[in-house]
Amino acid sequence: MLSKMAKLILDYCVDLRSGDELLIEGSYEAYPLIKELWRYAVTKGAYPYLIIQDEVLEEIFLKYAPKELLTHEPKIEKLILENVDVLISIVSPTHTKPFINIDPEYLKLRSKARSRLMSIFMERESKGSLRWVVTVYPTRALAQEAGMGPLEYEDFVYRALKLHYPDPIKEWVKQAQLQEKIIKVLTRVSGIRVVSSDTDLVVRVDGRVWINDDGKNNMPGGEVFTAPHEDSTEGYITFTYPAIWGGYEVEGIKLIFRKGKVVEAFATKGVEFLRKMLSVDKGSSILGEFAFGLNYDISKFTKRILFDEKIGGTIHVALGSSYPKTGGKNKSAIHWDMVKDMRSDGKIYADGDLIYEKGRFLEDVL
Repeated sequence: MLSKMAKLILDYCVDLRSGDELLIEGSYEAYPLIKELWRYAVTKGAYPYLIIQDEVLEEIFLKYAPKELLTHEPKIEKLILENVDVLISIVSPTHTKPFINIDPEYLKLRSKARSRLMSIFMERESKGSLRWVVTVYPTRALAQEAGMGPLEYEDFVYRALKLHYPDPIKEWVKQAQLQEKIIKVLTRVSGIRVVSSDTDLVVRVDGRVWINDDGKNNMPGGEVFTAPHEDSTEGYITFTYPAIWGGYEVEGIKLIFRKGKVVEAFATKGVEFLRKMLSVDKGSSILGEFAFGLNYDISKFTKRILFDEKIGGTIHVALGSSYPKTGGKNKSAIHWDMVKDMRSDGKIYADGDLIYEKGRFLEDVL
C-alpha cells in the first residue's frame, strides 16, 4: 500500500520530474513511507533531501529559547524554501499535543518570526515555481487522537486517499471533475449566505478565484475554496468541531463579524487562547478562506485538519492569511481552519438562491 501511496504522491500530486530537487519533511515514524518516496524519486531522476521533524526538539525550543531566538527569522529554512522545486510534508507526529503547556505568547512570537516563510511559500506557490503536497502517515499518536485503533486508523487514511480503489489516480481525476462543476457554479456567484440553527453568515466572493483542491496540494484532497473580500464578512458562525492549533483545542467557537473583522469571539473551552490568536496581527481576525468539504470518503472528525476540512458535507473558514492565487489580499502569520458540519440543517444561498442543503449541492444546480 505504501508503494501505491508513493506513486500517487509523486506522479499525481507533485508531478515529479527528472532533475527536480525534492525536499521531504516528516518524523521518523514516517520512515517506511519516506523510504518508498526516496526510492521512486531516485528512479525518476530527482534529487531528494530529507528533514526529520521532532516534536520534542520543537518543545525544547519553545520552552527554553530566549526572546531573541523566538523572534529570529530562520535563514537556512528561508534559503531552502526559496530554492527547492518540490516539497512533500508528511504529517506523522509521535505526539499530538506537544505545545499544550507552552505559553500562547511564545507561540504568537514564533508565528510572527516565521511569517516571512509563509509569504515566500505563498508567493512561490502562486507563481507555480514550487510544487508541494501535504499528506499523512498513519501513526499511533494520530490514531489515538482520532479515537481509533491503529489498524482502523490506517484503513481510514488509505480510504481517504482512495488507495482502496484499483486505480487511485483515476478516482482523483473523477473527484477533480466533480469539483470543477461546482466551481463553474460558484464563479458566477457574488454573495454567499450560510444558514443553520446557530449560524447566519454572509461573505462576498465576486471577482475572487475558486480553487479546485483535487489532491494535488493536499492528499487527501476534496474541497473547493476561495478568499472572501476582506471587508465583507457579516454575521455570526458557530463551529461544530474543536479548532486545533499546535495541540491547543478550542471548543464551541462562535465568531461574530462586522465589516470583515471578528468583533466578538466566544468558546466553551480555550477562549483565552482563541483571543490571543485573533490578536497575532492585523490580518488574524479576518477570513482568508471560505471552503466546501467534498470528500465523501471522509465522514468522521479526527482532530487533524488535513482530513477534517475535507469531510463531505462540511464547510470551513480560515482566519488569517489568504492564498494569493484566490485573489485574496489578507496577510497574517496564521492560517487557522475551523470546520462546521452542514449535514443536519445547513443551507447555503448564492445571491439569494438555495444551492446547497444538508451537506450537498442540489442536483439541479450542477
